[in-house]
This record gives sequence, C-alpha cells and structure tokens, in this order.
Amino acid sequence: MRDNLPERAEHGGRVRWHRTREKGELLDFSANVNPYPPAIPWCPDPSALKDYPDDRYEALKETIGRTFGRDAAEVAVGNGSVELIRAFCYTLLGPGDTACIAAPTFAEYEMAVRLAGARCTADESGAAVRFLCNPNNPTGKLHSRPEILRLLGEAAGQGAYLFLDEAFIELSDPAQSVADVSDENLFVLRSLTKSFAVPGIRFGYAFGTPELIEKVETVRLPWTVNTFAESFAIEAFRHYDLLEESRQRIARERTWLCSRLDGLGLDYAPPSANYILIEVPMEAEVLVERLLSRGVLVRDCRSFGLPRHIRVAVRTREENRQLIEALEACLP
Repeated sequence: MRDNLPERAEHGGRVRWHRTREKGELLDFSANVNPYPPAIPWCPDPSALKDYPDDRYEALKETIGRTFGRDAAEVAVGNGSVELIRAFCYTLLGPGDTACIAAPTFAEYEMAVRLAGARCTADESGAAVRFLCNPNNPTGKLHSRPEILRLLGEAAGQGAYLFLDEAFIELSDPAQSVADVSDENLFVLRSLTKSFAVPGIRFGYAFGTPELIEKVETVRLPWTVNTFAESFAIEAFRHYDLLEESRQRIARERTWLCSRLDGLGLDYAPPSANYILIEVPMEAEVLVERLLSRGVLVRDCRSFGLPRHIRVAVRTREENRQLIEALEACLP
C-alpha cells in the first residue's frame, strides 16, 4: 500500500452534504455555476441506458469540433475536468519531473502532479508543464489572449507544455480564449457543466494536437462519459451561443454585488467571472460557520492558503441580496 499519497483536495459545492447535516435549505454560494443557464430542449431517453456509450465519442467530439473550429481528433472528453487533469498528468509526468503551479489556484493540479509521481514547484525553469487557470480560481484574475500566447511561446521555447484551464472563461470573456489555437505544447481544458449549471452530470472536454489527445484518451478510463452526459453535452453545444446572455446578466449582478461589498468595507480581488474572492476581517472558518447558521454556504479559502478569505459565487439578484444581508449580520 502506498503511504505517500497526498491528502484529498478540498472543494466547494458540498451543498448536498450540508443540507443533510443542517436539515434545511441552503443558498449555495460555494459552487461557481451559471445562475442564468440557457434553457435547452433536452429530455433524457431512458432506453439509451441499455447500451454502452461509444467510447470513441465520435458524434460528441464532432459537435465540439464544429463549435470551436477544431478537428474531432483534437478533442478529448472526460467525466468532469478533473479526470482530464489527471489523465494529462499521467500522460506527461513521472518521477523526476516538475510542474510549475502558481498559488493560489485549483488544488487538483497539484494533486494530479503528485499522483503521477512528479513534484510541484513555483519555478518555471526546468518544469515539464506549466499550469495556468484563466480566469484563475479563486482569484478571478484573467489573462488576455496575447498574454497567454506569450506564455505559450515561453513554455515552448523551454520544451515545456502549457496546461491552460479555461473552465470559467465561458462565463467571463471568451474573446481571451485560445481554444482555437493548435500547438504541440498546448493543452486547453474546458468544463461544460459550470456554464450550463449541470455539475451533477460531470462533463469536461479539452483541446490539443491529435498526438497528445490520443495519449490522453488512452490513459482515460473507458466509458467515463455516461450516455445522459453525452446526450446533454451534444444538445448544449447546439445552443452554445445562448451563453452570451448569461455573461451579460452575470456581469450586471457582479457589478451590483461588488458595490454592496464596497458598502460593507470589504476588500476583494478584481473579479472577471461568476465568483469573487473576498478578504474578511476574521478567521474564514468562523465567518463560514456564522453564515451557515443563516442558511448561506460560502467557500472557505483556507485550503487555498488564504485563512482570511472566502469565495462567493455570483447568483441572482435576490440571492445576492440575501448574501449581503447575511454578511451584514455576521461580520464583526
């Protein structure tokens, strides 16, 4: 038995567990999903469950390829983005390798690197892979497309891969995406379930060169995208353009929510997506428990190494108003 496994990463979105404990309804601000998802005409067909999914996912990959102007051979799919993070790391990293990860950011990068037997570092020199989340989780920092292309050039010049996580860019500014760029040193990760507010189906996808995608798909466990997830994803991509309205509504609510945080005298990182990292004048765990007692669940950022920060999703106006009222009551 391996005794050097890293501890499991902490995540938001544990509302179902909390509801069981609290015996009541909760407003979940801990998970960053689209509060204004497009309404798409999807009705699952139970008869589809009698067959295995097509593990090549040809129809799904062709649909994704058409949406982004990529060949189907340049598309990988998985049971959520985390599966693809781990498949990528198992494909490219091993003992003796290092991966550059700048904190604070999504904990699953480090988890996947360490499970692959490699080491994490903040030093770019000599790293086999550089991880970048754009916009970053939890800070919301958004790099421009020219910045990303410059970083890709630097990585390629050192023989390294740039692993670019664009899980939230669809709810931020897709003009800054490089999902259309084919480069042998680039792997771009996406998540459909956040933008369409269906995290329960677990679906992620990614882009890379055909050679890299073939390796990642070889490492990925077979049939991990279930039939319902596949059929939903195909229908969602047919209505992908409807996310523009979601972005506009989120931007308006984000502005409103930031103005109310200003009124409370709270500092926050400049947000670009559907979540805000807030510095609070007390230990985060204390505030989280106080908010929970009022039926509001937020993300405790201690696991990001930020003991006096919380992260809150941007939700609807009425829900955001309830968050502000709860903060007013719970802050010192």
